[in-house]
Amino acid sequence: MSILESERYALEDLDRLEKAIADRFLEPPRTHRDRISQEQEIASFLDRIQHQSKYLLDSFEDAQEERAPEIVTLQGGETANQFDEFYKQLKSIKDFHRRYPNQPVENLEENYRKKRKTDDDSPDLDLIDTMFTGEEALGKYLDLIAFHERYLNLRGTTHVQYVQYLDIFDKFEQMSKTPKDDEYFKYTSDLSAYLEGFLKRSQPLSDPEGTIAKIEQSFNEEWENKFKQNGTGVNHEQNGPNGDGIYCDACEKMFEKQTVYDGHLSGKKHKKNIELKEKAGANGASALAANLKARAISLREFEIRKLAEILGKAREETKINVERKSALTLRERQLEMEALEREELGGDEDGGGGDQEDDGKVYNPLKLPIGWDGKPIPFWLWKLHGLGVEYPCEICGNFVYMGRKAFDKHFMEARHVHGLRCLGIQNSALFREITSIQDALALWDKIKKERRAQESMREQAVEVEDDEGNVMSEKVYNDLKKQGLL
Repeated sequence: MSILESERYALEDLDRLEKAIADRFLEPPRTHRDRISQEQEIASFLDRIQHQSKYLLDSFEDAQEERAPEIVTLQGGETANQFDEFYKQLKSIKDFHRRYPNQPVENLEENYRKKRKTDDDSPDLDLIDTMFTGEEALGKYLDLIAFHERYLNLRGTTHVQYVQYLDIFDKFEQMSKTPKDDEYFKYTSDLSAYLEGFLKRSQPLSDPEGTIAKIEQSFNEEWENKFKQNGTGVNHEQNGPNGDGIYCDACEKMFEKQTVYDGHLSGKKHKKNIELKEKAGANGASALAANLKARAISLREFEIRKLAEILGKAREETKINVERKSALTLRERQLEMEALEREELGGDEDGGGGDQEDDGKVYNPLKLPIGWDGKPIPFWLWKLHGLGVEYPCEICGNFVYMGRKAFDKHFMEARHVHGLRCLGIQNSALFREITSIQDALALWDKIKKERRAQESMREQAVEVEDDEGNVMSEKVYNDLKKQGLL
């Protein structure tokens, strides 16, 4: 392909890419999957535009001096007629198609056609599914489970639950007892790389590369302003970019207060570590390596802090999701996954999505509960909340409650409280989850016996003495006194 033809193809490709991006933006996404798929597709189009634009700029500059001779050739040279060259190339094209009549023609429109969910050969849906882990839920939540385990295996860290780790993974001042060794560097490097990758995958149109470049530039400026080099050639004292304590590189230890750090400098262990580090290096090689190591670790910590701020919303939603899932049973989790799959597939395929007939009557063949909008709730929501499960209560007159939520709520409602009073039982939190009359009466008898035993013990605990020195309980003493026997 000639240079001019390649340029024409690139310009045509740019027009098609602009139209494809406009078509994507004209149709708002209905689900979270649609939004991620749309943004990833647009991001790939933008990368393609940058690639084609760079090619065109380089081609127009004609550094290889190949474009100008081709233009002269198309013009027919200095003496020949320009139409001769035109018909010469036209004859060459016709001869090619005559030799290869069945040669397939590339469909440029098909390359950027919007993929539909009904397409069997659509690669985008599979790409989105493989781009995120199951815990990330298509970019909704962070998946830091593996990093939580690595954090617990670091020296000097305390055991925390996963929910607590989501709060502190970017608070390195709490890791003052953790040595800044190779294992720590690998941990911070991998965590920073994961957060960068998650930002690119979940927010591809937010210019993640530019954001990361700004973070590195900001770190370089703060490093030059706040890091000081002492006279030994080793960076023994360094205040992190965010002022998170004082770090002694010779001892690989962080100090929270200046007074503690000053007292540490006169210690024998510190002086010995300085001598060892100075002897280990040749011509300042050890000092340079120490500074480079400290700078690399501080850069990773700085990136993690900034990326955690940018991903603050996903972080909070991850905490809420982890706390919510911890309260679900295995069956409830399975139902939730099925419901999310139906939602992502888009619709009310499972029946009774609230369609109305022409006569205005609500179409509800599954007898689903009516929502706030006057239409039956979706079937997946009905299954998610377990509204099809019956919970009878004998105390309430064999009334049946639909769904676990309504069942848990009814224990404090008037119907259940009245039923307990009819049985002579005072309502208490101890009777929660009890729906059988026999069980309730048995528990109430047990409670009454325990109360009487406690009262008897309290009465027997107080002892008195009569005039003759006889010791007895207060109850016996009062009875004898009333009878005039004392």
